[in-house]
Amino acid sequence: MRNTVKLLIVSLIVITAGFAVTIKLRRPSSAATSPLDHLIVHEWGTFTSIAGKDGVALEWRPLNGSTDLPKFVHTMQTATSGLRHPQSKADLAATIRMETPVIYFYADREMDVTANVQFPKGKITEWYPQARDVGTGINWGRIKIEPGAAFNLPADYSDNHYYAARETDAAPVRICATTGKSIEQEKFLFYRGVGTFDLPLAVTLENNRVALRNSGKDLIAQLIVFENRDGQIGFQAIDNFSGATTIDRPVLDKNTDTVIQQLRQALVVAGLFDKEADAMIKTWRNSWFEPGMRVFYILPRSATDATLPIEIDPQPEQLVRVLVGRTEVITPEMEKSVKEQVRLLNDSSPKVRAEAATAIQKYGRFSEPILKRIIEDEKDPTLRARIKRLIDVRAAD
Repeated sequence: MRNTVKLLIVSLIVITAGFAVTIKLRRPSSAATSPLDHLIVHEWGTFTSIAGKDGVALEWRPLNGSTDLPKFVHTMQTATSGLRHPQSKADLAATIRMETPVIYFYADREMDVTANVQFPKGKITEWYPQARDVGTGINWGRIKIEPGAAFNLPADYSDNHYYAARETDAAPVRICATTGKSIEQEKFLFYRGVGTFDLPLAVTLENNRVALRNSGKDLIAQLIVFENRDGQIGFQAIDNFSGATTIDRPVLDKNTDTVIQQLRQALVVAGLFDKEADAMIKTWRNSWFEPGMRVFYILPRSATDATLPIEIDPQPEQLVRVLVGRTEVITPEMEKSVKEQVRLLNDSSPKVRAEAATAIQKYGRFSEPILKRIIEDEKDPTLRARIKRLIDVRAAD
């Protein structure tokens, strides 16, 4: 009996030890078969729109004017391959300008990845590096992620805001152009476009009150109502916004650094690395905080994925997408100023006419929507005709 008990005990010890050894051996084996677990992909970008009087985004020509990109960036005008629907940029009227999405890759070793972004309600207009297919979406095909590789990044030796996006710890990416001859390298995948689709936030301004309405199903994690009036800065932040609310125009008692700190924190909370948030703000600082009123908000991830479905293969361990909505608000002060300048375009003095034209042009790509807003309520037929001519001229540029 004793021998039988001893035999059972020894058997249990052997069996138990066998299980322990088996479990111990399987753990490193499982880890060894998952070399791509450390692929991380982060993206940031902006959707710019102009609020109409009813809160609905106005149609405008966001590409009307000179480019703000380096010469090496591929565009729908200069592309010789990969573009399915070439068209003059001045003809592209839309409600949304998708500005500078950049996709960063982080990996612990060199690897091949495929990347494809669809834009079903829009059109891709600029991109870099070269892509295999461009149209209502962009497909770069297979790219190589090269952590630690020496940089050989293009430059046109200008002080362009494009380059700020490189100031991160992301790995360089390399892709063969569609010709199969040249190789292009960058710190990210860059693309832009225009489209007509609904964003979740509607903004209206009436009697110095800002009305905000979230028409989406998800909370807007943070929005910031910002105004720069003749160099005086004000803003108001709202967290976890849903439904609708009306607030006063911001009190102009802040400074640019304060609003940058607020916006930077919102970007980091949304998932961006510190350097990515800094790169995004540096890219758009001159435009975001210039004179005028605008609302910034972090798009819910569901809205981003619905507007820009993305496919990365192999699937990254982490995919962060932080798209910022930027809604420009045409203020009464802007309308009044432009209207006065339009009247001066008929002045007898060439100098006065030239100064008036310059004053209107300072609004850049937003001048056409402002003129369209003014003509809606203008009763003077002479002034209406003059405004219409200005609109036509801008449409033809």
